[in-house]
Amino acid sequence: MNVNGKPIPCAAGMTVQTLLDTLGHDRQRVAVERNGQIIPRARFAEELLDESDAIEIVCFVGGG
Repeated sequence: MNVNGKPIPCAAGMTVQTLLDTLGHDRQRVAVERNGQIIPRARFAEELLDESDAIEIVCFVGGG
């Protein structure tokens, strides 16, 4: 699959939550889009990924 334009291997049974954990992202501070559709945070643990998916991860950054 492609994550933010880069190829990443997709293991069988990988969920959005697993992907975020693997990449070191805080699930509370990101938005995830799969093939053009926003995935609700409540579905991260159950949303299965596929090798053909295009994933975009946007990290929220605070500051001032």
